[in-house]
Amino acid sequence: MIGVMSARDAMQRAFQVGLDLLEISPNAEPPVVKILDFGKFKYEQQKKKNEAKKRQKVVEIKEVKVRPNIDENDYQVKLRAMKSFIGEGDKVKVTLRFRGREMAHQDIGVRVLERIRGDMDEESKVEQMPKMENRQMVMVLTPR
Repeated sequence: MIGVMSARDAMQRAFQVGLDLLEISPNAEPPVVKILDFGKFKYEQQKKKNEAKKRQKVVEIKEVKVRPNIDENDYQVKLRAMKSFIGEGDKVKVTLRFRGREMAHQDIGVRVLERIRGDMDEESKVEQMPKMENRQMVMVLTPR
């Protein structure tokens, strides 16, 4: 902390020490500058950026496909998979596919998705309510 001085004096001091004059906040009145090694400063900034990138988790969308007339054991297996995906912090896209005459009984598909929503209620919340897209119904769950 040297205080307020002219730009020429600041540059002269930086030159005497063999370092660079770096403008920290140009919008301040008067502008704030630091005397430091610019190469070292850039290196530290890069290290901080890389460290932040390591800690960041990318949220993936995992898809689980079910059918309207799914068997109980198959349902339990899919439910366990969904719980593990949600536990890892990923979103789960539940796709319910209709084939042939199953399109006439969409209420069965809605009941299956409601059952999934009820069973997954403690771990997740519904990001996208079930909606029809062509011959399939889609619902997206996210971790709580």
